[in-house]
Amino acid sequence: MPTIKLGIIRCDMHGMYYGALMAKHDPYQLQKPVEVGADTPYSWMTGGAHFYFYTFYSDPTRMTVPFLHEFEITRVWDENEAAGQAYSDVFPTHPKVCDSFDQVSDEVDLVLVADCNYDGSDHLELAAPGLEKGVPTFIDKPLSNNLETAKSILALADKHKAPLLSCSILGRLPQAKRFAARFPELGELEFVSIRGGGPTLAGQIHAISLAQNLFGTGVESVESMGENDRGFMHLNYPDAPNQPRCGTALNCDTGQTKHCAFSISAFGPQGAIHSDDMGDFEFPYGAHQIILSIKEMMDSGKSPISSNEMLENIAVATAASEAHRTGKRVSLADVGFEG
Repeated sequence: MPTIKLGIIRCDMHGMYYGALMAKHDPYQLQKPVEVGADTPYSWMTGGAHFYFYTFYSDPTRMTVPFLHEFEITRVWDENEAAGQAYSDVFPTHPKVCDSFDQVSDEVDLVLVADCNYDGSDHLELAAPGLEKGVPTFIDKPLSNNLETAKSILALADKHKAPLLSCSILGRLPQAKRFAARFPELGELEFVSIRGGGPTLAGQIHAISLAQNLFGTGVESVESMGENDRGFMHLNYPDAPNQPRCGTALNCDTGQTKHCAFSISAFGPQGAIHSDDMGDFEFPYGAHQIILSIKEMMDSGKSPISSNEMLENIAVATAASEAHRTGKRVSLADVGFEG
């Protein structure tokens, strides 16, 4: 099968995270991408991606996480040109460093818009040139920073018949699926608490997606409290067998966690169960699942994830912001999510 030509928009940590799992690269160059003292706006430029992907201490060329090297990165862009060039140097094919993001979607089979620490507010702008050309596109979490713009992105993709996929690594983390398989130990699932995410949307969308990973879609309403917007959210579900009767608490704004880890506690009449930390050493397994979904999209010509699923976590975040502002419970229907 021919190699899939891939263009990367934004060469941040997630851009390298996906890139190194999708395409062949030089592990030594990934371990030391730039000289000490160079400008390093992204953590992969100081060896961050290599640290989590190559954990066999005596062989820095032995990748210890799952990968799918069936892609060839041919074009990249970043607002920091030096970061774009350093990114290109990691790959033997030396992708073209584009002058503008709209050039990334030229002569490629797939566009990936990366986003590690931002809020998605520029995703419509960054993805639009490729979508308008009908190029299949993966948009890193969050799809957008609000529900209205997220709907506009999906509408643009639909208009130009461009397959579109967007999801969070936490939303596909297999370790979370395995933890959810333990819920029958509780007798009945009453309440779940998730810790992790931090004080901004970049991480909070992970917490929302982790809840989606555990329970699927179906959130009815949201409450929010704390010093920062969406710092502590409570998700309310309808009375369904596989969803917690008393809801899910997303405790995002709780300070630093080791290796950006999330953790889950679940409670029922038979007691409680608690997950191990799920952090940077586990995240590659979720990224791999997303890459498999991207490959499925490329093979089938359509997204393997429904628009409803892609929109719901944005709707939860939007409703949580309104709940935080008003101090009231806000339904997803109130912010325009039809479900």
